[in-house]
Amino acid sequence: MIQLNKTNFQTVKTKLQLKKPWDSFVILVLSILITIPLFIIFHENLINPNWIFSLDRIILFFVLLAVIHYTLYSLRTIIIICIVLYFLVLIYSSLFGNFNFNSVFDDYNSMLYSMNNNPYPQDIIIAKLLPFPNKTQITKAIEYENPKVRNFAVFATSRHFKNIRGYSEYRNIIQCFAVFKEINSRWNYVNDPKDGDYIATASESLLYFSGDCDDHSILMAASIKAIGGTPRLIHTKGHIYPEIWIGSMKDLENVNYLVKNVLFAQESYKKQLNYHIDERGQVWLNLDYTAKYPGGPFMSEEILGALTLE
Repeated sequence: MIQLNKTNFQTVKTKLQLKKPWDSFVILVLSILITIPLFIIFHENLINPNWIFSLDRIILFFVLLAVIHYTLYSLRTIIIICIVLYFLVLIYSSLFGNFNFNSVFDDYNSMLYSMNNNPYPQDIIIAKLLPFPNKTQITKAIEYENPKVRNFAVFATSRHFKNIRGYSEYRNIIQCFAVFKEINSRWNYVNDPKDGDYIATASESLLYFSGDCDDHSILMAASIKAIGGTPRLIHTKGHIYPEIWIGSMKDLENVNYLVKNVLFAQESYKKQLNYHIDERGQVWLNLDYTAKYPGGPFMSEEILGALTLE
């Protein structure tokens, strides 16, 4: 009986194996795709000895590639089975869902671009691995490149705080606060249908400035990113809200003065700014729909997940 099971296993294993040289080719391509983001992480975190022609980085890349290729090739049967299963799921999703081969390509390119422009590229990988409800739908709904979203954000900057002078270092943050003021002054909370979450795109929410917390967060994040700000979405128990990157604690002191004495003096009178400090010491200010000023009170302190839009 044991011998029969072994024979059956070997038969299945043989059928699932790719013929040479295709197995080596698939493993090589996969190794390169994995090596590129890992190389970016090592490149940003290792001291650069500044060798001629960047030989140190070239050697680093090929060493990583060799290690990853050896590991994957040693497990090639399992890896190829996983790839086949992944392709089957992707084909099904392409036919009956919203995620297809182009989505994978776009996500990979977006990840590489974000990592290449981030001093802590490993955070991009971690953020993608952390659980976040409706992550794919929400990311797609944040249409910061949509002309309607961009035009709305520009309109908000021309309507609020346009004549503020003397704070050129924080011009972009002031403009993002103008977007916050425009959205929150008009937002009307409307529940989702009873049978599940309805994720409205940013351009859709521009029609009536209505929706629930995730719709508000999507519009806020898209509008802020459309004019050069750095937003992120925070997931708490039963709630999602947006935050904006301020900078260091020194920047927070200056922004605190701006909010409480220049931009939102009446709304923030005798009130404190609410913010989070991430693992890098960077400050993120609350922009929830319930807030009357940037840094208004949190609805919930607990953070279950974060989606940063670099």
